[in-house]
Amino acid sequence: MLRQLLYFAAMKSKLALIVLAVLFLGACTNDEKVVTTSESEVDAARNFIRASLDNNFDEAKNYILIDSTNTEYLEAAQRNRAHLSKEDNLKYREASIQIYDTKKVADSASIVIYSNSYKNQKDSLKVVRSNGQWLIDFKYSFPGGIR
Repeated sequence: MLRQLLYFAAMKSKLALIVLAVLFLGACTNDEKVVTTSESEVDAARNFIRASLDNNFDEAKNYILIDSTNTEYLEAAQRNRAHLSKEDNLKYREASIQIYDTKKVADSASIVIYSNSYKNQKDSLKVVRSNGQWLIDFKYSFPGGIR
């Protein structure tokens, strides 16, 4: 009987430790969105392009200069990707990024010329430094965009 009581007490202690560990680990998880910043204009362009190629427009939004025009262009890009075939979407995800050149246009702005290995067509992004962060001014990439 004593042996059974000791066994039960030990099992109860282990169970209590497991429950505490699970609660502790649960409390340690952070549901807040982690905002990633870029170290340079090329890093910002690469991060934005990679998120876009991966069809992760929620992440891509972290790298754009937030204004109504940029947000509209990003949402349009997301809608366009939604209409592509699974094969095209896979090819974009598998594509690598080639950075060809970076041109400074101001102390806090650069143009990054790049392509992806799927389309292999040169394009450019304007990257600006705003509030200490390098961000994509996406409207530059569209015809009639502010240059």
